[in-house]
Amino acid sequence: MSLQNLLEKIRPLWIDRVAHDLARGTGVRENFKKELGRFFNLLEQAILTGDPSWMDPLLYDWANAPTESDLAEGKHNLATLLSRANALTFEVAKENLDPLDAIELVSATSAIYSYCLSKAASFEADKRVSYVTNELNSIQHKLEQLDKTKSNFISVAAHELKTPLTLIEGYTAMMSDFIPNENGTASQLLDGVKTGVHRLREIVDDMIDVSLIDNSLLSLNFQPLWLKNTFKLLEKELRPICEERNLNLKIKQFKGADQLIFADPERIYQALRNVLTNAIKYTPDKGSVTVDGRILPGFIEITVEDTGIGISPENQAIIFEKFRQLGKAALHSSGKTKFKGGGPGLGLPITRGIIEAHGGTIWVDSEGYDEEKCPGTTFHILLPDRSEATDPKVAKLFGANTHAN
Repeated sequence: MSLQNLLEKIRPLWIDRVAHDLARGTGVRENFKKELGRFFNLLEQAILTGDPSWMDPLLYDWANAPTESDLAEGKHNLATLLSRANALTFEVAKENLDPLDAIELVSATSAIYSYCLSKAASFEADKRVSYVTNELNSIQHKLEQLDKTKSNFISVAAHELKTPLTLIEGYTAMMSDFIPNENGTASQLLDGVKTGVHRLREIVDDMIDVSLIDNSLLSLNFQPLWLKNTFKLLEKELRPICEERNLNLKIKQFKGADQLIFADPERIYQALRNVLTNAIKYTPDKGSVTVDGRILPGFIEITVEDTGIGISPENQAIIFEKFRQLGKAALHSSGKTKFKGGGPGLGLPITRGIIEAHGGTIWVDSEGYDEEKCPGTTFHILLPDRSEATDPKVAKLFGANTHAN
């Protein structure tokens, strides 16, 4: 008996067996039989012509049939269906054909089923990759929208807080003028209010800076700058804090610190201050913070090294993300420079924004986090070695050309 006749003989039996085995429910089973009939027709064409690619259109349709929930749960039904159909083909042939005819038929169908399984795996993988890609794109879009919403909130909140803060500062100043100096209790209370308002003002200013950086609106006022002068101002401000906590603040005179560069002095001061206060905050009392540096091709490198508690490798990237705090906030002490002092987590993100706006970069090195051994942390800052003004107005004012090194 020819293969075509053998196939026609088992066709209705095979369709009924596969439909009953794989489909549940009368309505589902009837629809499934139509698809099985289509499958069997193509199977017959593939065997008779010796070309298994006849199966491709149907396999493609079946591979793309799973629902979103099936894909989300990682179900791959087509491979299971084909494997079971192959097994049932063997059973039907064995039960309804002579042994030799059954062997001939199974040999012919097995090669096609093998091709179908390989092709189905490819189609299902493509479908799965497409689904995962779409999901990732959707998540990325949601994260971008969330970040944009957060940035907008920061901007609006910061600007809305400035007005009441200004009022509180003004009324506090007027109350200070009306209260006699000898009224010690009232003066102490007002001093406490002023301290709180000042701290809140710093937070609002940081929020505004973050908003400017997020929206690429941070403007820089390039002027002649000697880093050694910036370090002198920082040392004058931070020395009393370090003495209070018995910290050794060492600012070395490195090559490049006395070199004239063009940068925004206020922003560079702000960036370096954030790094130094961060080093002070995470260095236990009696520790040390050291500022050093060197000249590299096209850059001046500044390092801030401390003998503090260090940063674990997995946290060395996220410390530059806004509102990120390491450890439990409830365990932090208050104050920006007290050991493990709390804060909104904006200092280092602002620093990175300022340094990158100058065309530089910042990164951190640490062996890890350990509050007992204190492995320490080193921040590296690269600033472009701009010995000439980049702003035409600045260049004209100081007699330099506009080419930046």
